[in-house]
Amino acid sequence: MRYIVVVLVCLVYLHSSFICADENTRATEHENRDSVTNEDDGSANDLFEKGESLIHKSYEKDHSQAYLYFLQAANLNHSEALNYVAFAHLFGDYLPNNVTRANEIFEDLAGRGSPKGQLGLGFLYSSGLVHNSSQAKALIYFTFAALGGDPLAQMALGYRYSAGIGVEMKCETALPYYKKVATTVANSVKETGGPIIQRIRLQDELENQGQNSPLLDDDLLQYYHFLADKGDVQAQVVLGQLYYQGGRGVEINHEQALHYFLMAAESGNANAMAFLGKMYVEDSPAVEQNNKTALHYFKLAADKGNPVGQSGLGMMHLVGRGVDRDHSKAFRYFSLAADQGWVDGQLQLGIMYFSGLGVRRDYKLAVKYFNLASQGGHVLAFYNLAQMHATGTGVLRNCHTAVELYKNVAERGKWAEKLMEAHKLYKEGHIDNALFKYTFLAELGYEVAQSNVAYLLDQGESRIFSDLETYQRALLQYTRAASQGSTVARVKMGDYHYYGYGTEIDYESAAIYYRLATEQQHNAQAMFNLGYMHENGLGLKQDVHLAKRFYDMAAETSADAQVPVTMALVKLGLFYGFDVFNKEFEGWNGFMESIDPRLYLGPDWELYLLAILASLLVMVLMLRRAD
Repeated sequence: MRYIVVVLVCLVYLHSSFICADENTRATEHENRDSVTNEDDGSANDLFEKGESLIHKSYEKDHSQAYLYFLQAANLNHSEALNYVAFAHLFGDYLPNNVTRANEIFEDLAGRGSPKGQLGLGFLYSSGLVHNSSQAKALIYFTFAALGGDPLAQMALGYRYSAGIGVEMKCETALPYYKKVATTVANSVKETGGPIIQRIRLQDELENQGQNSPLLDDDLLQYYHFLADKGDVQAQVVLGQLYYQGGRGVEINHEQALHYFLMAAESGNANAMAFLGKMYVEDSPAVEQNNKTALHYFKLAADKGNPVGQSGLGMMHLVGRGVDRDHSKAFRYFSLAADQGWVDGQLQLGIMYFSGLGVRRDYKLAVKYFNLASQGGHVLAFYNLAQMHATGTGVLRNCHTAVELYKNVAERGKWAEKLMEAHKLYKEGHIDNALFKYTFLAELGYEVAQSNVAYLLDQGESRIFSDLETYQRALLQYTRAASQGSTVARVKMGDYHYYGYGTEIDYESAAIYYRLATEQQHNAQAMFNLGYMHENGLGLKQDVHLAKRFYDMAAETSADAQVPVTMALVKLGLFYGFDVFNKEFEGWNGFMESIDPRLYLGPDWELYLLAILASLLVMVLMLRRAD
């Protein structure tokens, strides 16, 4: 196996113009290139820094102008600018979508040893875009990029080893990759948590038709602004929190958050006071860090019994910011906040019990509070639980649980913003660009991205692949999403094997996936499908009693299933009655067979019946409206 890896490594080096035996030649080439571009270095760096400043502003970012600067710097051979340009061409972000050009730049960057270039090539080989799909080459490029410190490549490798994609499934190999990324994310997260990550499944969004949407409608946002400007305190607090944490399609804007929190605080709102304290203690882009001001706002909020303010005071006493360090006071304030369900208080109590700060060390209580904080979505709670499961501290060591928790943390990094970027592209009608971005995230192990790629392909919204390849790619993504617990993906895998989409018809495999969705997620559609397969003996033993049982289970599980279940039970009872009648009165066999609808309408006669009933229902509704 080692010899194979060495051979593949050499092939990749040759492909990337890395000639192992000729270091002097390579050095000479770099010197020649540097001599040509050296006089432009200052200009290229200036252009690149101008672009960076525009996209790293705390608000009112100007990506379009930034990428014009990156493009100019890339034309002057600036490596970091080339990274931006290559991925912009890959995803169609602010530059024309051009996968071929992206591949050329990735190959050039990989030849220079750029981790980003290696990451890009790894993705193109793994996804089969531009190049024929090669999991071996993808693995090598991802490995080089990961060794170069690229967190996305580390995520890709962690996912591949945990899921067994192109490699043998090895939890212990996946663990260090995910741990590296999770640690990077945890170190970047502030004590009071990070931004909200929005995970939108396109199929769920379509089925809900805007109801219970995780995104905030523009009209509703404007209405909140109207109410807030008119003095509505609750609207001011809602807007402040939205702009402070982001989420629901609203970008983080601390200047706006400060504006609305100040308005609400002037009216005596404790939540607004507490969040102002958080902004001053965290050195927000909108205000300079000031412990005295933060302490003032935290006290005002805590005196009103606000858990956010209580937790803030606890943190001030825990680390000695603006006050003397006092672990006992910190513990008291954290306890008050935790008792009200505030995640920051629960997290800090877990840390105090884990480390023995001001209390007797107690790993069981640490796990309890970390679990409570993780239920509230605090990223550092997931990270601390992962650390405990990875090392067996206070719990039995469990590699799979640790990997799952580290993965959860890793997927909350800043790169998760690409999920919303892909969704925005989809909403704007840039289907292929959205598909590419979702595919990239799918390779990193995001289940929601895998589900969305499969959905876009399944619905035929992208035509860049042939029909057969489209179904095969959709089945692949549904398979990966199903392995991560997606109910819809499991049902879809059953459908694909039942109808032979992208694979051969296999009723037994379809039944297996339907059964998994039934037993593990209590999915009504899967139950109904199992009932139908038992009724007709497709991949399962023909058994009308089991068929009825599954139909009944589907109706009990979902109200939406009651109409089709009723029709299925009527049909089941009808033909069961035919069979009983035939056995009891053999002389009537000919007559009973002559009125069998299957004789005239075929095996799918119930579809015709449904169409007739639906038409009748539409006619009734139209007649009622006419009256």
